[in-house]
Amino acid sequence: MRWDALFDDMEAQLAASERLELDAEIVDRARAETAAVELADRLRGSLGRRIGVYLASGSAFEGTLSHAGSEALVLTEPRHQLLIPYAAAVRYLGLSRLAVTEPSRVRQGLGLASALRALARDRAALAVLVSRGSAGESTLHGVIDRVGRDHLDLAVTADGEDRREANVRQVATIPFAALAALKSARSRED
Repeated sequence: MRWDALFDDMEAQLAASERLELDAEIVDRARAETAAVELADRLRGSLGRRIGVYLASGSAFEGTLSHAGSEALVLTEPRHQLLIPYAAAVRYLGLSRLAVTEPSRVRQGLGLASALRALARDRAALAVLVSRGSAGESTLHGVIDRVGRDHLDLAVTADGEDRREANVRQVATIPFAALAALKSARSRED
């Protein structure tokens, strides 16, 4: 009878050891999967949620996350929409723990420049927040004329003025790295 107890004890120890190895492997795999998650995937997993976005320039925005691309997001506020480059943000609040990868190869390749080219094509009136680092940001109003690889040309007008040659005060060339956010100039209700 003692032999039975000895073999039962050895089987229990082996089962416990195998379970510990399995648990350790599960933890290692979970860590590896978490390490591979990109911010854009977390943002896509939070689509439709109300989130907060805090910029390096000190501004903060809160709204519904309506789009998460490869390099920028669109935040919908009650009266405006904002295009915010990921590089301008230093903190997010309210993100889901869910991560969703972008299944479309085409959409994966569409970056900030693609979104800016669409705004230029549509001749959208914008308020462009240009970061001045820790000193905050300045706001320029106008329409994007051209978009290069890493910069844009903004035809600067007074707030609310249409982009007509007579209304253009200057053409500002803005590096993408200096973009804090682009805000729809007109209310979503207009």
